[in-house]
Amino acid sequence: MEPEFITYQKFNDQALANELAGQLEKHHIKYLIEEETRTFDPGFTFNDTLNTDWAVKISNEDFEKVNQLLQEDEDEEVTEIGKDYYLYSFSDDELMEVITKADEWSPFDFALARKILAGKGKDVSDEAIAAINERRIEELKVPDAPQTYWIVVGYICALIGGLLGIFIGWYLSSYKKRLPNGDKVYEFNERDRKQGRRIFYLGIIVLVLAVGYKLSGIFENN
Repeated sequence: MEPEFITYQKFNDQALANELAGQLEKHHIKYLIEEETRTFDPGFTFNDTLNTDWAVKISNEDFEKVNQLLQEDEDEEVTEIGKDYYLYSFSDDELMEVITKADEWSPFDFALARKILAGKGKDVSDEAIAAINERRIEELKVPDAPQTYWIVVGYICALIGGLLGIFIGWYLSSYKKRLPNGDKVYEFNERDRKQGRRIFYLGIIVLVLAVGYKLSGIFENN
């Protein structure tokens, strides 16, 4: 049975996705690259280029292995970088933020920040990094702030029979985010998810009634 491939990392630049794919091939890791169009654009930019991502997908079982392999690759490369690289101008606190929020930085920047801090006598041992990563995972598990604005917009759209209301309801109630360790958790809190379910079903009901009303008018005219 073929393993299920899930998103490891997304890029808005296909070249970056191909670069990661090259590293995976080097380590004989099976992967897929899929082009994805974002179906929900909170900024309503409606720009096809901005709304396209390239998702590099691997087996869930390979997540930790890939994390480790990519980190080892970057550890080898940081020895060749010059002191003019921008991270060398970072304060200790800024470098520590690169370490604590490694999911927001490239593996190379993480490795270099760790090297710089180690050179200053800071504790960035494997044990310290493991503890930091564990705290980061717990931090990322916390749901986003209440989505009051989108709840209001969702109800309005649902009441006027718009498909956008149905989609907002679905998004609020079921969307999950991927954590750096491969796990998925709900993006929004239970209250917002409950409101999302209500918006979703309300939108369907209003849409069905609207379609029924339109059809009844057509039959009456005939």
